Amino acid sequence: MTDAQGEIDQTACRVLRTEAEALTTLAGNLPADFERSVRLLAGVEGRVIISGIGKSGHIGRKISATLASTGTPSYFVHGAEASHGDLGMITRHDVCLLISNSGETLELRDILLHCKRFSIPLIGISSNPDSTLMKAADYRLTLPKLPEACPMGLAPTTSTTLTLALGDALAVAVMELRGFKSEDFQVFHPGGKLGAQLSRVEDLMHGGEELPLVPSDMAMGDALLTMTSKGFGIAAVVQDGKLVGVVSDGDLRRNMGRLMEMTAGEMASRNPVTVTPDILAAEALAILNERKIGALMVVDAENCPVGVVHIHDVLRAGVA
Repeated sequence: MTDAQGEIDQTACRVLRTEAEALTTLAGNLPADFERSVRLLAGVEGRVIISGIGKSGHIGRKISATLASTGTPSYFVHGAEASHGDLGMITRHDVCLLISNSGETLELRDILLHCKRFSIPLIGISSNPDSTLMKAADYRLTLPKLPEACPMGLAPTTSTTLTLALGDALAVAVMELRGFKSEDFQVFHPGGKLGAQLSRVEDLMHGGEELPLVPSDMAMGDALLTMTSKGFGIAAVVQDGKLVGVVSDGDLRRNMGRLMEMTAGEMASRNPVTVTPDILAAEALAILNERKIGALMVVDAENCPVGVVHIHDVLRAGVA
């Protein structure tokens, strides 16, 4: 390692330790109004309006996005734009969360006055408890006054990290208080890897006319035609509307010598592994891999076939 590289690594470690120590301090000294703020946000009738300028604005946008994605309607209003018409976005049913490390950001003045005029609950995040913002706020989330990681103490570093982490703590606490579940999370994250991981079998399965259903007494010659035409590599054997067995490619190979002499019921493997529509697609994929099979029948509470899910469907959805 060169001297220059060593100095760079030391700088990185110093910054990370400074910010990590600040987070530890915050965790041990939560703002006095934290619980009240969480309960306020959890019960908001409208939306959580967040505003800040500069680095505080960037952090505010992220906090707003996190709240929205975890079930608390929220959007970011730019402080300067608010003074030119965007105050109309803020209603009496909303809650405002204003972020300013100094607590004296001029661009937030009109939003602050708007909140006071229309009795809109106001949460302030600042490290200056005696600032204009914190004196006006109904709920005060005061950050510990700690050194910035910037060697000159000027660039917002530690302060923005603390604000971001506090925003995450607010969002998660509100989410848990409201009983937000994984299925709710999927509603707001339908795309990408996360959405795929939260997909359920009912989202991917084939049903209706696509089901490879055959009666128990059907000759295997006819059942084989159904297997071929449906393209899942299995035939679901039913009796009185209920699933009694499954004929797979493996069953065909094991009984090749007397294939045309048997019925579907005689050929079928009894008590096949099945899944219900409400389980996660990731769970179905695990079963498919564990059993080394290509498709699963999906049944309802009465063991009646309602769908079939193929491993290709799961993989195409990006679940793996």
